[in-house]
Amino acid sequence: MNYTVIIPARMASSRLPDKPLADIAGLPMVVRVAQRAAQSGAARVVVAADDPRVVQACQAHGMEALLTRQDHVSGSDRLAEACELLGLSDDALVVNVQGDEPLIPPTLIDEVARVLADRPEASMGTAAHAIHDLAEFTNPNVVKVVMDARQIALYFSRAPIPWWRDGQKDGSSGGLNALPSPAPLRHIGIYSYRAGFLRQFPQLPPAPVESLESLEQLRALWHGHRIAVRFAYEWHDDSGHWYRSYGNENWEFDADGLMHHRHASINDVPIEESERKFFWDPTGPRPHDHPGLSELGL
Repeated sequence: MNYTVIIPARMASSRLPDKPLADIAGLPMVVRVAQRAAQSGAARVVVAADDPRVVQACQAHGMEALLTRQDHVSGSDRLAEACELLGLSDDALVVNVQGDEPLIPPTLIDEVARVLADRPEASMGTAAHAIHDLAEFTNPNVVKVVMDARQIALYFSRAPIPWWRDGQKDGSSGGLNALPSPAPLRHIGIYSYRAGFLRQFPQLPPAPVESLESLEQLRALWHGHRIAVRFAYEWHDDSGHWYRSYGNENWEFDADGLMHHRHASINDVPIEESERKFFWDPTGPRPHDHPGLSELGL
């Protein structure tokens, strides 16, 4: 499997100006993200910047970067321009890694690329993990996703979906007593695309539900495109302890570029090495003939 990681980097962040260049342990944040992405199986990692300073910072640390226009209204528009500048074919796989996630697991990047490679009927791929906390399930800042039996997204929402009719407190509409079963899924904001679809996406009219939910991925569903969802990966620590993980984390920085909040949504489930389900050469991506998550019962 051959794919390219593109990292959009915009200097005019409303919450933290010059965010791509915020210092993270001596390196610009976007460089940290690119270095992390380079540990995945991607054939190429490129930062798509809107400012020459970001390009220079990346190149100074050996990371590839290109300059895109400053007038893009979304990251998807910047990705589309980057695909043109890189000369990617329509069937090329692209993974969009956000420029403010310096701790993103490289295996998660591989999994999101793989789910799209495995699903030719899908235009996009993404990831999700199980929700085990009721407050998280009802939090509108946590995006939820409901999938069909083939792990294709049916809908994304800030509302608690699927809604558990019989789980309401005292039979009223005031809230829920507990989480539904099976566990609902939290969407992780990482996407894979086919470059041809990325070129089309900015031209699609915004969907009414996209505006209501403020979720750009709903535009793809509204226009009949399918989004495949991956929701598990395995790894081990330096001591050789194995985990099956579902999740991601996001950092929020203050005006001085220091970490202000760390929002972790990672469920690391300890497993024995004998319980592992993913086996392939760790120096390369997953082989085409390796069983998928559905075949493995995940």
